[in-house]
Amino acid sequence: MFTGLYVKHSEENALSDKQPKAPAPQAKRNGPDLEDGALHQMVLTSLDDDLAQDIVTINLEGKSALADHMVIASGTSSRHVKSLADHVVQAMKKKYGVVALGSEGTDVAEWVLVDFDSVVLHVMQPPIREFYDLERLWERRIRGLEDSGEA
Repeated sequence: MFTGLYVKHSEENALSDKQPKAPAPQAKRNGPDLEDGALHQMVLTSLDDDLAQDIVTINLEGKSALADHMVIASGTSSRHVKSLADHVVQAMKKKYGVVALGSEGTDVAEWVLVDFDSVVLHVMQPPIREFYDLERLWERRIRGLEDSGEA
């Protein structure tokens, strides 16, 4: 349905060798020098370790100044959503020295957004995710850019 615009991650393929190789190293604005795409893989690994559900990546590289990757994942409850976001933030800081630029929504934890500069993470409860349908929203935006020749 959204072929080429996002990648749905599952336990079988989340971190397999079948994932596209990252481009040449490039200096990042947040944390230590990381290869392009390495921060994205770290976020995916942390989410997978904490049993996030329906992990999806939307590739925004060259399509938006917002970030290179948008990662969307679901948690089973408000406690799980908050825990997923908190663990990603803690893991990035402890293991890799990468500090989140900001986060929103941890108080209610229906939808938590964490900004890692080149990766923006959305962790949501399933009803909230279904209602806002970010995958469809961005699919339409990206298709619109491609149709207009801006991408």
